[in-house]
Amino acid sequence: MELIEWYKAVVFSKYAAFKGRARRKEYWFFTLDNYIINTVLWIAATQIKFFTALSVIYSCALLIPMIAVCVRRLHDTNRSGLCILFVFIPLVGSILLLIWLAKEGDAEHNQYGPNPKSVPA
Repeated sequence: MELIEWYKAVVFSKYAAFKGRARRKEYWFFTLDNYIINTVLWIAATQIKFFTALSVIYSCALLIPMIAVCVRRLHDTNRSGLCILFVFIPLVGSILLLIWLAKEGDAEHNQYGPNPKSVPA
């Protein structure tokens, strides 16, 4: 059930929140949920054409929260949100971004806010 709670927090509570920090758990649970939903919609779209439009609408609706949670995750590792642009560097940029997103966040308060592990959800 915790998996769904993190997803709802990102989509409904922090839809376009680019400030602050996001725990690894928040980022990866949201990413996993989003991947599962996209996979189900894609499989359904191969069978029923209506789901193709639904899949596109879903992807467009979640573009902003996906970017926002990624930026907040980078903030947790004390990096600028602009580091998300490293994804446009072929191969190396995606690997570097993945390492940063998987890295443990700063234990102390940094320039982007307090440690999200020590702040009540």
